[in-house]
Amino acid sequence: MHKVASALTIAGTDPSGGAGIQADLKVFQEREVYGMSVITSVVAQNTLGVQDVQHLSIDFIEKQLDAVLTDIPPQAIKTGMIATVDMMKLIAEKLAKTNIPYVIDPVMVAKSGDSLMDEASRQVIRDTLIPLATVVTPNIPEAEILVGFEIHHNQDAEKAAKVIVDDLGAKAAVVKGGHLQGEAVDVLYDGKNLHYLKADRFDTKHTHGTGCTFSAVITAELAKGKTVKDAVAIGKDFITDAIQYPLELGHGHGPTNHWGYRLKGLPHKREAFK
Repeated sequence: MHKVASALTIAGTDPSGGAGIQADLKVFQEREVYGMSVITSVVAQNTLGVQDVQHLSIDFIEKQLDAVLTDIPPQAIKTGMIATVDMMKLIAEKLAKTNIPYVIDPVMVAKSGDSLMDEASRQVIRDTLIPLATVVTPNIPEAEILVGFEIHHNQDAEKAAKVIVDDLGAKAAVVKGGHLQGEAVDVLYDGKNLHYLKADRFDTKHTHGTGCTFSAVITAELAKGKTVKDAVAIGKDFITDAIQYPLELGHGHGPTNHWGYRLKGLPHKREAFK
């Protein structure tokens, strides 16, 4: 009997479905892995922003983690929103006891540019979670927080990726270039070589959940046994299609299209997304 790969997401919720746990599970399904979730925070949010958040207790988060890890151990794990130091320490303690590939999407800055973490939380991420990571996937503002210097061009992104791996201890880092001017270039450093993933830019405001979606694809592909380089490349293609064919939902920054990749080579279907 064929055994399907499984993946676990540890993150907050998004009731509007574009980000967080909901987006991750959609991606896992699209990438044909069995998706599981541990919820850290319940968030009232939509395409217009976050209205409120309730954090689950550390005891209950631990019970969720143990329930999954002792019954259906995943082939890969990702974390998204981890709101408190105690959550981070608990997750790090659990992950340190496994050899499971781990992808961290360091959700540290809101789309408004506001910081979502204090310095103590940032330091705990640097010291406890980053060293456990197979891949770290920061955008430019998040990478700047992790490495402590500004990023203005691809050379800065290269330097930041190397700092995250060589100094902070991750196995690989992808510094996403969406916030930079010009071509959308992501810089991957795998501990040995730099790789550049390029894509066209699309004039759309519907980018809610891009970070969650991109990191979830990488997680799913690692669960299936792909190399980091191949998993990141598939993630880049997937998120490019998800942005290219927007669903145009909501009154704000709408969600990406999690089945956008299916529209390749199907002009009659693509027309519906123009």
